[in-house]
Amino acid sequence: MPKKDNKEDREDATTLKRHHAQYSPERIFDLSGHPEIKGINFEKKADTDALIKSFSTTGFQATNLARAIEIVNTMRKEKATIILSFTSNMISSGVRDIITYLVKHKKVDAIVTAAGGIEEDIIKSLKPFVLGDFYVPGKVLFDKGINRTGNIFVPNDRFAYFEKFIEPILDDMHAEQQKTGHIHSTSELIRLLGEHVTNKESYLYWASRHKIPVFCPGITDGSLGDLIFFQKQRHRTFHLDISQDMYDIVTFCLNAERCGAIILGSGIAKHFTLNANIFRGGLDYAVYITTADEFDGSDSGARPDEAVTWGKIKPNALSVKVFVDATIAFPLLVAGTFAKE
Repeated sequence: MPKKDNKEDREDATTLKRHHAQYSPERIFDLSGHPEIKGINFEKKADTDALIKSFSTTGFQATNLARAIEIVNTMRKEKATIILSFTSNMISSGVRDIITYLVKHKKVDAIVTAAGGIEEDIIKSLKPFVLGDFYVPGKVLFDKGINRTGNIFVPNDRFAYFEKFIEPILDDMHAEQQKTGHIHSTSELIRLLGEHVTNKESYLYWASRHKIPVFCPGITDGSLGDLIFFQKQRHRTFHLDISQDMYDIVTFCLNAERCGAIILGSGIAKHFTLNANIFRGGLDYAVYITTADEFDGSDSGARPDEAVTWGKIKPNALSVKVFVDATIAFPLLVAGTFAKE
């Protein structure tokens, strides 16, 4: 029986043919001008510059990282305002020291992070975290009063030091609110905390002294939130103004002639950074470093191209997503950009 001619089938066949034409043998095999795949040559004396340069032709995520380094160097060359966004586990890890370096030397213009990115910077300025193991049973650590973040151990006593540090500052804030009527914004609270830190290994120490704004849209998510709860329990008239930070970061982005973001990890810090740039028509540059994927439709795993559809990144922006643990990729990125002077 002859097959019935179907208009939709003909249209689908035409579309498929047009799509395949984009990948015709002539197009696929015309490779003139394509760089040869080549890795680092350890027969020669290796150095950081040679290693980073080799990434561009290595392929896979090494090439994406090379692209990220290129974009960050372009941001800097074009005098862009740079926002550094990161999840709290970056501060749990040794990446904190790199972030402190960037803030100390005023190489970034603003920071967006989660609550742990605030409290753990302060805690580590009081007493360090230690290297542990991913596979120690949770019950064993719980019985010993040790918290685990991946393979990093955080003893409970660290939070006792943190509470002792925070409570007088919150009391002073409440007293000022009662006296003047001024309600502190989240970033004002963070600046006050930084002013009280005396350890120069803290990025909040340097941010407060260089007047680099630090935004934290999820300030109550963590130990700091617990202490805010206790403060509110003692003083029902204690308040924090979260709306001011939304106003401040949007104004900050609107005032930037060019704006770029380096986003480590994802979550609330990533989205707060991207969303603020909608008001200026999107970021001009965006570098994501994350292990999150987009298959579940989350903003955390979304590629820069999805952000273009929302107006968070400009269609013609320079952007890249590097699928790598940031504790590996970010030190290399900084070595190939900010630390080259």
